[in-house]
Amino acid sequence: MRTYQETVYWLFDNLPMFQNVGKEAVKKLDLSNITAFCKALGNPQNQYKTIHIAGTNGKGSTSHMIASILQEAGYMVGLTTSPHLKDFRERIRVNGKMCSEEFVVNFVEKNQQNISKLHASFFEISVGMAFKYFAEQNVDIAVIETGLGGRLDSTNIIHPVLSVITNIGLDHTQFLGDTLPKIASEKAGIIKPKTPVVIGESTNETKDVFIDYSSRNESKIIFAEDELFPDFESDLKGSYQRKNKQTVLHAIAELQNLGFDIKEEQIRKGLQNVIKNTNLRGRWDILQSEKPLIVADTAHNPHGLIEIANQIKEINYKKLRLVLGFVNDKDVLTSLDFFPKDAKYYFTQPNVPRKYKIEDLKKIIPNDLDANYFSTVKEAIEIAKKESSEEDFIYIGGSTFVVAEAL
Repeated sequence: MRTYQETVYWLFDNLPMFQNVGKEAVKKLDLSNITAFCKALGNPQNQYKTIHIAGTNGKGSTSHMIASILQEAGYMVGLTTSPHLKDFRERIRVNGKMCSEEFVVNFVEKNQQNISKLHASFFEISVGMAFKYFAEQNVDIAVIETGLGGRLDSTNIIHPVLSVITNIGLDHTQFLGDTLPKIASEKAGIIKPKTPVVIGESTNETKDVFIDYSSRNESKIIFAEDELFPDFESDLKGSYQRKNKQTVLHAIAELQNLGFDIKEEQIRKGLQNVIKNTNLRGRWDILQSEKPLIVADTAHNPHGLIEIANQIKEINYKKLRLVLGFVNDKDVLTSLDFFPKDAKYYFTQPNVPRKYKIEDLKKIIPNDLDANYFSTVKEAIEIAKKESSEEDFIYIGGSTFVVAEAL
């Protein structure tokens, strides 16, 4: 039998993984594989209640906040999110604790024949694994974050008690469409018949899409922006979390309407202890609080980066130093538009096949930027720290993989 590390290497090396190879990992735009795989597992996803969460940005933070509140309310809570930053098992948690290495090894060993027969993707296997683990752990409810889109996402075989769509922005347009209404239509695919849905943020272009889908499904729809709750304190410090918190509070209110016993003090504690309860990392993650301030954030598309740009404006610093790396399907120049031109840039490359290579970055980076190039994330961070004064601010981002290496 393989060790845990050998098992994870086998998953990475033998299954197409979107985070590593991009669109080549999306082999079939339908739910036949995950349906067949979960049927072979005994359809574990039907053995507990679920909450389904989609959106361009904020769905990870929203998932963790909801899970934290439910934990404080005394529920046994499964949580599956993606991608992971350091350890594959971050994708599969119960009450904040990752599944065991032994479970991963045994699951792959037992199901390898089906995995090979179906030519399943990395994400399909991780979703099926999470569903099975939650059933074995006898969770009360599981918070399920979509991976890509919604309608054809592998998680979309569940029948949740509540659906949540955080917001819509232009991302993964090669799969989801090149306009906001098209992307909204894909995300709205998680709306289920007679199942309430909370919409975190909408625009004139997307609101009618959501109303149409909910109407056809006879589903109650709640727009979080229509009625604001008091802004409770949270240990997730990014200013953009204010919008996510409103989405979460509306979701919790709807769960209360559905009979969940959740008190206000448990909501407060849940929001104050998200990191402690669920071990979330990478969202305005303060790696060093001063001398200099160092923050890492996984925002990587225009909708997310505009929030980061606004957050940076709120920081007092002498010199801004940006450690940035990207994957090769991102519009780097558009991303750079969100950052101040007078900052010092430390461009690097994450250690994944999809990386935007340094030699290619050098060809496109504007000459008016104070740009430096480093072959590893570690070196870029070390040099940025070495050149900083105590009053400077170092921001690390551009890609989930850059943040993972920084952590």
